[in-house]
Amino acid sequence: MLEKIQHRYTKMIKDMRDMTYEDRIKCFRLWTLEERRNRQDLIEVFKMYKGHSSVALRELFVLEVHCKGTRGHSCKLMKAWCTRDITRYFFSNKVINRWNALDQSAVDASSINDFKTSLQKVRSNQMGFFMDQSTEP
Repeated sequence: MLEKIQHRYTKMIKDMRDMTYEDRIKCFRLWTLEERRNRQDLIEVFKMYKGHSSVALRELFVLEVHCKGTRGHSCKLMKAWCTRDITRYFFSNKVINRWNALDQSAVDASSINDFKTSLQKVRSNQMGFFMDQSTEP
């Protein structure tokens, strides 16, 4: 619903009518629904990591013990082996790759707003960071 409204609203602007939806989104620097959903997942993991959530991080995730620390950050999460296709899309599995790809400064943010600012910087540097990988060729 929200995506439809955003789609329709951006098309109402006279100079933007002939542009594709993706181009209009980039022009206005808006987040797609998929990007907002994935961003919120990372914010929830950050809240768990910092203890601002009623759910502890260790209840849903396992921290990597043998993290070499040469890339990324020191709070890497281990991905569980999925025996069924459906478990691949559980929150506790789908957010891990994106969380592990963050840098140390983002994970060490002192507040939720600082973390959100870090995510905005990540998005501006890596445009597809918050998009799910397509399974189509």
